[in-house]
Amino acid sequence: MTKNEELKTNGVFPVGDKNEAYAQYFIGQSYLKGLVSPEDNIDFGVGNVTFEPGCRNDWHIHHDGFQILLVTGGNGWYQEWGKPAQLLKQGDVVVIKEGVKHWHGATKDSWFSHVAITKGTSEWLEKVTDEEYNKL
Repeated sequence: MTKNEELKTNGVFPVGDKNEAYAQYFIGQSYLKGLVSPEDNIDFGVGNVTFEPGCRNDWHIHHDGFQILLVTGGNGWYQEWGKPAQLLKQGDVVVIKEGVKHWHGATKDSWFSHVAITKGTSEWLEKVTDEEYNKL
C-alpha cells in the first residue's frame, strides 16, 4: 500500500472522477471534483484535485489571474521555473501569481490532494520529464 492511499476514499473533499478533461496535461492519473458550480456566478474555479503517486501536471502558466493551492492531504511537489522544488504536506498554502511558470503533483510514493482556486486561463507547456521528476 502506498502512503496516504486513504485520500482516494476518505479525503477532506470527495475525490471526484478521473480527470479526463485535463488528462493530456498530466503524467499519471489524477481526479477532479469541482467544488463550485456555474450557478454560483463567480469568475474563478474551485476544485479538489487528487493525484495518484507519481502523478504530476505539466509546466504551465496562469494568465489574467492566479492560482492558490490549499493542500488537504498527502505529500506533493510544487516547483517554479528556475527554482528548487518544494515538498508540500497537509496545511501548506501556495500562492501562484499571474505569469509564473510552475508545476505540481504527488511524490513518487504518496497520494496527494489539494484544493485549487484558479482565476484566468492556463497555458499548458512542456511535460515534467521523468529525468527531472526522478531527481526529487
